[in-house]
Amino acid sequence: MKRLALAFAGGVFALAMSTVAFAQDITVGVSWSNFQEERWKTDEAAIKGALEAAGAKYISADAQSSAAKQLTDVESLIANGANALIILAQDADAIGPAVQKAVDEGIPVVGYDRLIESQDVFYLTFDNKEVGRMQARAVLKAQPEGRYVFIKGSAADPNADFLFSGQMEVLKEAMDAGKVKNVGEAYTDGWLPANAQKNMEQLLTANNNEVDAVVASNDGTAGGVVAALTAQGLAGSVPVSGQDGDHAALNRVALGSQTVSVWKDARNLGRAAGEIAVALAKGSKMADIKGAEKWSGGPKGVEMTSIFLKPLPITRDNLNVVIDAGWVAKDVVCQGVPAGAAGVCN
Repeated sequence: MKRLALAFAGGVFALAMSTVAFAQDITVGVSWSNFQEERWKTDEAAIKGALEAAGAKYISADAQSSAAKQLTDVESLIANGANALIILAQDADAIGPAVQKAVDEGIPVVGYDRLIESQDVFYLTFDNKEVGRMQARAVLKAQPEGRYVFIKGSAADPNADFLFSGQMEVLKEAMDAGKVKNVGEAYTDGWLPANAQKNMEQLLTANNNEVDAVVASNDGTAGGVVAALTAQGLAGSVPVSGQDGDHAALNRVALGSQTVSVWKDARNLGRAAGEIAVALAKGSKMADIKGAEKWSGGPKGVEMTSIFLKPLPITRDNLNVVIDAGWVAKDVVCQGVPAGAAGVCN
């Protein structure tokens, strides 16, 4: 009996050791849609930190705004031993075959910040409809009436429509009353600032520069919008929204050329993604992830397991929040800001 007990104890010890080894053997592959955008470097650092804390390995690939390349990137990540995937989708539909390949091989997938509408994908993001509401509220407060332009995100990314839907919710009453008029809207291919600038230039031309406000869907597109407005001498007089808390955007907020950047603390999102990917790779069920909820608000109505983090609008009035949080240095926010223009820079 004693020998059996010792053998059993040895078996438990071996099992414990193998579990530790399993945790250390986990490789998480991250597929970035376009790593050139400033904010993804912050997300990456947070993901790496979470994986390092768990003893897991990080590998990645940059699709460089190509949906076709992202498909081969995911295949390469799988071939290189990924036990879990975190995918920032370039195209929500085009990524489907790569996701199916992962699912067929038993590899869990985290849809990161952008929707991949599949019951087999864990969806982790911020509340993007609320981001849209926050953007519209800030612009409406700054410009309660007038001719509005909407610079939307990529048509291939469901987030673009989530944001626009939230914006319209806030602006509907003013539009119905005739106080706000939509004089133009455009999707921004690949979310690229250069494309946003071209769209804004065309809409300015179409409206003889008679644009009173711009609801831009992220800080990259806002940068393109501000460049177009600057060329026409309109920067600072036309409210512009954005999101992500990009450093350049926060400087624009302090300068007054951008009205709001809805801050989505990518450090929290990245850390959560890394922790969730490791947990799923270890065999946890999606429903067992702390904070997970069922959600079916996508275009196809697919029920998914999701976590939504809370965003925060940053304007001139609360720029101190991002500085105090260590998100950005004060000298970066206040670069070139005239004395007295922004309280945080005094």
